[in-house]
Amino acid sequence: MATRIRLRRMGAKKAPFYRLVVADSRAPRDGRFIEEIGYYDPTKNPSVIKVDEERALYWLKEGAQPSETARTLLNKTGVISKLSE
Repeated sequence: MATRIRLRRMGAKKAPFYRLVVADSRAPRDGRFIEEIGYYDPTKNPSVIKVDEERALYWLKEGAQPSETARTLLNKTGVISKLSE
């Protein structure tokens, strides 16, 4: 099973927030997922990013590929740099 770390859109129309989830790559964007590992709220100033680093590192070591946006968020929180240590 090819897993991806990606964003799941939630919230009201024109007021989105996102959950960072681990999902099967074939599942729809807002569909079934394996585990929720964080959230991202771009509507706040400054934007809020919270990631469970332990679980994110676990999934990255298991071979989960982050989407481009998820990779950016993981870089901002420092999870990707901890992976190379």
